Amino acid sequence: MKAIVVSSPGGPSALKFSEVEEPGPTRDQVLVRVAYAGVNYIDVYQRSGVYPRPVPFVPGGEGAGQVVAVGADVAGIRPGDRVAWEGVPGSYAEYVAVPAAKALPIPDTVADEVASALPLQGMTAQYLATASYRIAPGDTVLVHAGAGGVGLLLTQLAKALGATVLTTVSSAAKAAASRDAGADHVLGYDGFAAEVRRLTDGAGAHAVYDGVGASTFDDSLEALRRRGTLVLFGASSGQVPPVEPQRLARAGSVLLARPTLADFVVSRAELEDRFAYLLRQVAAGRLRPRLHASYPLAEAARAHRDLADRATIGKLLLAL
Repeated sequence: MKAIVVSSPGGPSALKFSEVEEPGPTRDQVLVRVAYAGVNYIDVYQRSGVYPRPVPFVPGGEGAGQVVAVGADVAGIRPGDRVAWEGVPGSYAEYVAVPAAKALPIPDTVADEVASALPLQGMTAQYLATASYRIAPGDTVLVHAGAGGVGLLLTQLAKALGATVLTTVSSAAKAAASRDAGADHVLGYDGFAAEVRRLTDGAGAHAVYDGVGASTFDDSLEALRRRGTLVLFGASSGQVPPVEPQRLARAGSVLLARPTLADFVVSRAELEDRFAYLLRQVAAGRLRPRLHASYPLAEAARAHRDLADRATIGKLLLAL
Protein backbone atom coordinates (compact mmCIF):
# COMPACT_ATOMS: atom_id res chain seq x y z
CA MET A 1 0.00 0.00 0.00
CA LYS A 2 1.01 3.63 -0.40
CA ALA A 3 2.05 5.55 2.69
CA ILE A 4 4.21 8.43 3.85
CA VAL A 5 7.40 7.30 5.59
CA VAL A 6 9.88 9.23 7.75
CA SER A 7 13.27 7.51 7.77
CA SER A 8 15.09 10.23 9.69
CA PRO A 9 13.79 13.38 11.44
CA GLY A 10 13.96 16.59 9.45
CA GLY A 11 12.00 19.16 7.49
CA PRO A 12 8.99 18.50 5.26
CA SER A 13 11.25 16.80 2.71
CA ALA A 14 11.65 13.98 5.24
CA LEU A 15 8.13 12.87 4.29
CA LYS A 16 8.59 10.27 1.55
CA PHE A 17 5.76 8.80 -0.52
CA SER A 18 6.53 5.09 -0.34
CA GLU A 19 5.26 1.55 -0.72
CA VAL A 20 4.89 -0.33 2.58
CA GLU A 21 3.27 -3.55 3.74
CA GLU A 22 -0.44 -3.38 4.43
CA PRO A 23 -1.21 -3.91 8.13
CA GLY A 24 -3.43 -6.71 9.32
CA PRO A 25 -5.80 -6.19 12.24
CA THR A 26 -4.99 -7.94 15.50
CA ARG A 27 -7.79 -9.52 17.52
CA ASP A 28 -8.84 -6.19 19.02
CA GLN A 29 -8.34 -3.99 15.94
CA VAL A 30 -10.25 -3.05 12.81
CA LEU A 31 -8.60 -2.50 9.44
CA VAL A 32 -9.76 0.75 7.85
CA ARG A 33 -9.43 2.00 4.29
CA VAL A 34 -8.51 5.61 4.97
CA ALA A 35 -10.60 8.27 3.23
CA TYR A 36 -8.93 11.29 4.84
CA ALA A 37 -6.04 11.67 7.25
CA GLY A 38 -5.91 14.78 9.41
CA VAL A 39 -2.77 16.94 9.40
CA ASN A 40 -1.89 18.33 12.82
CA TYR A 41 0.96 20.09 14.58
CA ILE A 42 1.84 16.95 16.50
CA ASP A 43 2.71 15.40 13.13
CA VAL A 44 5.15 18.26 12.52
CA TYR A 45 6.71 17.79 15.96
CA GLN A 46 7.17 14.06 15.34
CA ARG A 47 8.53 14.52 11.82
CA SER A 48 11.07 17.09 12.99
CA GLY A 49 12.15 15.09 16.04
CA VAL A 50 10.77 17.50 18.66
CA TYR A 51 8.65 14.54 19.77
CA PRO A 52 11.02 11.64 18.97
CA ARG A 53 9.73 8.42 17.45
CA PRO A 54 11.67 5.32 16.41
CA VAL A 55 12.42 5.41 12.69
CA PRO A 56 11.27 4.55 10.15
CA PHE A 57 7.66 5.40 10.88
CA VAL A 58 4.45 6.34 9.11
CA PRO A 59 3.25 9.67 10.57
CA GLY A 60 -0.28 10.79 11.28
CA GLY A 61 -2.65 9.86 14.06
CA GLU A 62 -6.10 11.01 12.94
CA GLY A 63 -8.52 10.21 10.17
CA ALA A 64 -11.74 8.72 8.94
CA GLY A 65 -12.59 5.89 6.61
CA GLN A 66 -14.41 2.61 6.04
CA VAL A 67 -13.83 -0.62 7.93
CA VAL A 68 -12.75 -3.48 5.64
CA ALA A 69 -11.92 -6.17 8.23
CA VAL A 70 -12.34 -6.73 11.96
CA GLY A 71 -10.34 -8.70 14.51
CA ALA A 72 -11.74 -11.83 16.14
CA ASP A 73 -12.47 -10.13 19.47
CA VAL A 74 -14.13 -7.02 18.04
CA ALA A 75 -17.84 -6.57 18.74
CA GLY A 76 -20.18 -3.86 17.51
CA ILE A 77 -18.16 -2.90 14.41
CA ARG A 78 -18.61 -4.54 11.01
CA PRO A 79 -16.98 -4.27 7.58
CA GLY A 80 -18.60 -1.38 5.76
CA ASP A 81 -18.99 0.77 8.88
CA ARG A 82 -17.49 4.24 8.76
CA VAL A 83 -15.31 5.28 11.68
CA ALA A 84 -13.08 8.12 12.78
CA TRP A 85 -10.11 8.00 15.17
CA GLU A 86 -7.32 9.93 16.83
CA GLY A 87 -4.13 8.82 18.49
CA VAL A 88 -3.56 5.93 16.06
CA PRO A 89 -0.01 5.98 14.61
CA GLY A 90 0.42 5.37 10.92
CA SER A 91 -2.61 7.24 9.60
CA TYR A 92 -0.79 8.79 6.58
CA ALA A 93 -1.48 5.58 4.65
CA GLU A 94 -4.06 3.86 2.48
CA TYR A 95 -4.92 1.46 5.31
CA VAL A 96 -4.53 1.69 9.07
CA ALA A 97 -5.19 -0.80 11.86
CA VAL A 98 -7.32 1.03 14.44
CA PRO A 99 -7.83 -0.35 17.95
CA ALA A 100 -11.54 -0.99 18.33
CA ALA A 101 -11.43 1.02 21.57
CA LYS A 102 -10.45 4.10 19.55
CA ALA A 103 -12.83 3.63 16.59
CA LEU A 104 -15.63 6.22 16.68
CA PRO A 105 -18.73 5.44 14.58
CA ILE A 106 -19.64 8.15 12.06
CA PRO A 107 -23.37 8.84 11.59
CA ASP A 108 -24.72 8.65 8.04
CA THR A 109 -25.52 12.37 8.24
CA VAL A 110 -21.85 13.35 8.72
CA ALA A 111 -19.47 13.37 5.74
CA ASP A 112 -16.00 11.85 5.95
CA GLU A 113 -14.39 15.29 5.57
CA VAL A 114 -16.30 16.62 8.57
CA ALA A 115 -15.63 13.51 10.63
CA SER A 116 -11.91 13.79 9.86
CA ALA A 117 -11.84 17.29 11.35
CA LEU A 118 -13.35 16.30 14.68
CA PRO A 119 -11.31 13.63 16.49
CA LEU A 120 -8.16 15.57 17.40
CA GLN A 121 -8.88 19.26 16.86
CA GLY A 122 -12.58 18.93 17.66
CA MET A 123 -12.13 17.01 20.89
CA THR A 124 -9.26 19.32 21.81
CA ALA A 125 -11.57 22.31 21.42
CA GLN A 126 -14.26 20.47 23.38
CA TYR A 127 -12.12 19.70 26.43
CA LEU A 128 -10.56 23.17 26.34
CA ALA A 129 -14.00 24.77 26.52
CA THR A 130 -15.56 22.40 29.03
CA ALA A 131 -12.77 21.03 31.23
CA SER A 132 -9.38 22.82 31.11
CA TYR A 133 -11.34 25.97 31.78
CA ARG A 134 -15.09 25.55 32.07
CA ILE A 135 -16.59 28.40 30.07
CA ALA A 136 -19.68 29.94 31.67
CA PRO A 137 -22.21 32.36 30.19
CA GLY A 138 -20.88 35.91 30.37
CA ASP A 139 -17.20 34.94 30.34
CA THR A 140 -14.73 36.71 28.09
CA VAL A 141 -12.12 34.42 26.53
CA LEU A 142 -9.21 35.02 24.19
CA VAL A 143 -8.43 32.39 21.55
CA HIS A 144 -5.06 32.64 19.82
CA ALA A 145 -4.75 31.52 16.19
CA GLY A 146 -8.46 32.07 15.83
CA ALA A 147 -8.48 30.92 12.19
CA GLY A 148 -6.63 27.66 12.83
CA GLY A 149 -8.28 24.28 13.02
CA VAL A 150 -8.70 24.33 16.80
CA GLY A 151 -9.28 28.09 16.94
CA LEU A 152 -12.31 28.07 14.63
CA LEU A 153 -13.91 25.14 16.45
CA LEU A 154 -13.13 26.54 19.90
CA THR A 155 -14.61 29.90 18.95
CA GLN A 156 -17.88 28.26 17.92
CA LEU A 157 -18.08 26.10 21.04
CA ALA A 158 -17.29 29.08 23.28
CA LYS A 159 -20.03 31.14 21.63
CA ALA A 160 -22.49 28.26 22.10
CA LEU A 161 -21.58 28.28 25.81
CA GLY A 162 -22.41 31.99 26.10
CA ALA A 163 -18.94 33.57 26.05
CA THR A 164 -17.71 36.77 24.48
CA VAL A 165 -14.88 35.59 22.24
CA LEU A 166 -11.79 37.57 21.29
CA THR A 167 -9.33 36.06 18.82
CA THR A 168 -5.92 36.83 17.38
CA VAL A 169 -5.08 36.28 13.71
CA SER A 170 -2.28 37.20 11.32
CA SER A 171 -4.08 38.29 8.14
CA ALA A 172 -7.23 39.90 6.79
CA ALA A 173 -8.40 36.58 5.34
CA LYS A 174 -7.98 34.89 8.70
CA ALA A 175 -9.81 37.75 10.40
CA ALA A 176 -12.77 37.22 8.07
CA ALA A 177 -12.79 33.49 8.83
CA SER A 178 -12.64 34.13 12.57
CA ARG A 179 -15.55 36.56 12.41
CA ASP A 180 -17.51 34.04 10.35
CA ALA A 181 -16.98 31.53 13.18
CA GLY A 182 -18.57 33.98 15.61
CA ALA A 183 -15.68 35.93 17.14
CA ASP A 184 -16.88 39.16 18.73
CA HIS A 185 -13.54 40.97 18.39
CA VAL A 186 -10.66 39.97 16.11
CA LEU A 187 -7.22 41.30 17.03
CA GLY A 188 -3.72 41.26 15.60
CA TYR A 189 -0.87 39.85 17.63
CA ASP A 190 0.89 43.17 18.20
CA GLY A 191 -0.36 44.74 21.43
CA PHE A 192 -3.13 42.20 21.92
CA ALA A 193 -2.85 42.25 25.74
CA ALA A 194 -3.54 45.98 25.91
CA GLU A 195 -6.42 45.59 23.49
CA VAL A 196 -7.96 42.81 25.61
CA ARG A 197 -7.71 45.11 28.63
CA ARG A 198 -9.36 47.93 26.71
CA LEU A 199 -12.23 45.73 25.52
CA THR A 200 -12.86 44.43 29.05
CA ASP A 201 -12.72 47.84 30.78
CA GLY A 202 -9.34 46.97 32.23
CA ALA A 203 -10.36 43.66 33.79
CA GLY A 204 -8.83 41.21 31.31
CA ALA A 205 -10.02 37.86 30.02
CA HIS A 206 -11.37 35.04 32.18
CA ALA A 207 -9.32 32.60 30.11
CA VAL A 208 -6.71 32.72 27.37
CA TYR A 209 -6.35 29.68 25.10
CA ASP A 210 -2.81 29.71 23.74
CA GLY A 211 -1.67 27.19 21.16
CA VAL A 212 1.02 29.51 19.78
CA GLY A 213 3.44 29.32 22.68
CA ALA A 214 6.74 31.17 22.88
CA SER A 215 5.79 34.33 20.99
CA THR A 216 2.49 34.92 22.81
CA PHE A 217 2.95 33.47 26.30
CA ASP A 218 4.13 36.59 28.15
CA ASP A 219 1.39 38.80 26.76
CA SER A 220 -1.17 36.05 27.34
CA LEU A 221 -0.41 36.33 31.05
CA GLU A 222 -0.84 40.09 30.81
CA ALA A 223 -4.23 39.67 29.12
CA LEU A 224 -5.71 37.70 32.04
CA ARG A 225 -7.90 39.12 34.75
CA ARG A 226 -7.23 38.40 38.40
CA ARG A 227 -7.61 34.65 39.05
CA GLY A 228 -7.90 34.05 35.31
CA THR A 229 -6.68 30.90 33.59
CA LEU A 230 -4.04 30.55 30.89
CA VAL A 231 -4.50 27.30 28.99
CA LEU A 232 -1.33 26.55 27.05
CA PHE A 233 -2.15 23.71 24.68
CA GLY A 234 0.42 24.05 21.90
CA ALA A 235 3.58 25.74 20.72
CA SER A 236 3.39 26.54 17.01
CA SER A 237 5.90 29.40 17.49
CA GLY A 238 8.21 27.36 19.74
CA GLN A 239 8.24 25.88 23.22
CA VAL A 240 7.72 28.18 26.20
CA PRO A 241 10.78 28.38 28.50
CA PRO A 242 10.41 27.21 32.12
CA VAL A 243 8.10 29.48 34.12
CA GLU A 244 8.91 30.83 37.57
CA PRO A 245 5.77 30.14 39.65
CA GLN A 246 5.93 33.56 41.28
CA ARG A 247 5.05 35.06 37.90
CA LEU A 248 1.58 33.61 38.27
CA ALA A 249 1.14 35.41 41.58
CA ARG A 250 2.33 38.72 40.14
CA ALA A 251 -0.12 38.33 37.25
CA GLY A 252 -3.03 38.23 39.69
CA SER A 253 -3.00 34.75 41.24
CA VAL A 254 -3.69 33.30 37.81
CA LEU A 255 -3.78 29.60 36.94
CA LEU A 256 -1.63 27.95 34.28
CA ALA A 257 -2.71 24.69 32.63
CA ARG A 258 -0.77 22.62 30.10
CA PRO A 259 -3.26 19.97 28.98
CA THR A 260 -3.07 17.29 26.31
CA LEU A 261 -5.97 15.42 24.75
CA ALA A 262 -4.82 12.00 25.95
CA ASP A 263 -5.58 12.97 29.55
CA PHE A 264 -9.16 13.94 28.67
CA VAL A 265 -10.12 10.75 26.82
CA VAL A 266 -8.79 8.26 29.36
CA SER A 267 -11.76 5.89 29.22
CA ARG A 268 -13.87 4.70 26.31
CA ALA A 269 -16.89 6.40 27.88
CA GLU A 270 -15.09 9.74 28.06
CA LEU A 271 -13.91 9.41 24.44
CA GLU A 272 -17.44 8.64 23.25
CA ASP A 273 -18.94 11.47 25.31
CA ARG A 274 -16.60 14.11 23.89
CA PHE A 275 -17.13 12.96 20.31
CA ALA A 276 -20.90 12.75 20.81
CA TYR A 277 -20.88 16.32 22.17
CA LEU A 278 -19.29 17.49 18.92
CA LEU A 279 -21.71 15.52 16.77
CA ARG A 280 -24.65 17.11 18.62
CA GLN A 281 -23.22 20.57 17.98
CA VAL A 282 -22.77 19.74 14.28
CA ALA A 283 -26.33 18.41 14.03
CA ALA A 284 -27.68 21.55 15.72
CA GLY A 285 -25.76 23.80 13.33
CA ARG A 286 -23.69 25.33 16.13
CA LEU A 287 -20.43 23.77 14.92
CA ARG A 288 -19.26 23.97 11.31
CA PRO A 289 -15.77 22.54 10.74
CA ARG A 290 -14.00 24.51 8.05
CA LEU A 291 -11.83 22.63 5.55
CA HIS A 292 -8.80 24.61 4.37
CA ALA A 293 -7.69 22.11 1.76
CA SER A 294 -7.49 18.43 0.97
CA TYR A 295 -4.14 17.46 -0.57
CA PRO A 296 -3.29 14.11 -2.15
CA LEU A 297 -1.34 11.82 0.16
CA ALA A 298 1.76 12.25 -2.01
CA GLU A 299 1.73 15.99 -1.19
CA ALA A 300 2.13 15.54 2.56
CA ALA A 301 5.30 17.66 2.52
CA ARG A 302 3.35 20.56 1.03
CA ALA A 303 0.72 20.17 3.73
CA HIS A 304 3.37 20.32 6.46
CA ARG A 305 4.97 23.42 4.93
CA ASP A 306 1.63 25.20 4.73
CA LEU A 307 0.75 24.28 8.31
CA ALA A 308 4.12 25.37 9.72
CA ASP A 309 3.99 28.63 7.73
CA ARG A 310 0.54 29.40 9.21
CA ALA A 311 -0.80 29.53 5.67
CA THR A 312 -3.93 27.55 6.52
CA ILE A 313 -7.42 28.55 7.59
CA GLY A 314 -9.24 25.68 9.23
CA LYS A 315 -8.57 21.97 8.84
CA LEU A 316 -5.95 20.48 6.53
CA LEU A 317 -6.49 16.94 5.23
CA LEU A 318 -4.72 14.35 3.13
CA ALA A 319 -7.05 12.57 0.73
CA LEU A 320 -6.59 8.93 -0.20
